[in-house]
Amino acid sequence: MPHDYRSPEPDDPPASSAPLATAQHQLARAVEILSYDEGLHEVLATPRREMRVAVPLRRDDGRVQVFTGYRVQHNISRGPGKGGLRYAPGVDIDEVRALAMWMTWKCAVVDVPYGGAKGGVTIDPHAHSAAELERVTRRYTSEIMPMIGPERDIMAPDIGTDERTMAWVMDTYSVNRGFTIPAVTTGKPLAVGGSLGRPTATSQGVVHTARAALRADGVELAEVSAAVQGFGKVGSHAARLLHEAGTRVVAVSDQYGGVQRADGLDVPALLEHVAGTGTVTGFGDADAVSNTDLLALDVDVLVPAAVEGVIDGDTAGRVKARWVVEGANGPTTSEGDRVLAERGVVVVPDILANAGGVVVSYFEWVQANQAYWWTEQEIAERLEQRMLASHASVSALARAESVTLREAALTIGVRRVAEAHQIRGLYP
Repeated sequence: MPHDYRSPEPDDPPASSAPLATAQHQLARAVEILSYDEGLHEVLATPRREMRVAVPLRRDDGRVQVFTGYRVQHNISRGPGKGGLRYAPGVDIDEVRALAMWMTWKCAVVDVPYGGAKGGVTIDPHAHSAAELERVTRRYTSEIMPMIGPERDIMAPDIGTDERTMAWVMDTYSVNRGFTIPAVTTGKPLAVGGSLGRPTATSQGVVHTARAALRADGVELAEVSAAVQGFGKVGSHAARLLHEAGTRVVAVSDQYGGVQRADGLDVPALLEHVAGTGTVTGFGDADAVSNTDLLALDVDVLVPAAVEGVIDGDTAGRVKARWVVEGANGPTTSEGDRVLAERGVVVVPDILANAGGVVVSYFEWVQANQAYWWTEQEIAERLEQRMLASHASVSALARAESVTLREAALTIGVRRVAEAHQIRGLYP
């Protein structure tokens, strides 16, 4: 039986907190607001292309092990696919489908000329050497090569991957094409065509939108406290930037646990601790806190920057923050969204809040295609302008239509994608 991509009814939140169920429910709500018909809804819900590949790996000890890799292009009506590459033990096709769908709306909300895509390999990167991860990356890239390219689908780092991974992807693709093609990936090292500002772009976007959301209520970042769940590429930089803006960062966590201090953590010292130990746990000048308990701390701003589905119908009822700014993709389920809205919590949604990464990825792609590189100040100014303008559009629609920021962002993103599809027409 073919997979049913159609979304559940918007007034009937999914029983499962799985990312795809949440993504489908969000789309259904946007379709309801926009009064689209069932045919257009189905087009918007259905991935354009999918590929599942075997990724055999010769381990360092000579053993051979086979992993599964995926690449999904959800929609390419507005431009080539764009999306990260995730290495994690729980990666499956439905998670990749959900992430690709969110990427479609995210690119449209911040008005960059991309469609949504995503890739992943079901592997625990912590269990493998750098040499093994390089072989996995190169084999995965060679298997999905018909789908990718600077005009087709551009990869970027995600959970479990980094700028070195993107360099391997770029090199593998370039070697097979016979010349160097930097624009096939973004988030690369500067030495091979990366962009200034890219490593912190997602976090910068989180802070820009947090500042805008607070200012809408007459509050400044220097006047509030915050907790950050997830201390990876997004959460660590977000905590640092919030600290530099004067925010009292009282708690952070990673996959091993968390730390808290009521009068504020010494974030620079914490970053040094993480650099030396690989985890926030054990930081001497703080008390321990679990990932779940962090969500319920008495703070003004909560930044979920780890994984999907952590704020569900249960945990949402314990959130005390006035603002939730989503650094991760899909951290709030549909039921969690409903509970937060009923309690008056302002949620700055992922497809807006964490879009800084794709904005600067777009800048990197433009620079690579032109072979002309911008200054860090130019990138920072253009990123801030794009994020604030996007937030202003979403906020204005939310006020005008009396909907949440997520509903407004989804409405803008889905409408822009639908308009591109309708203008292009249906072939044949």
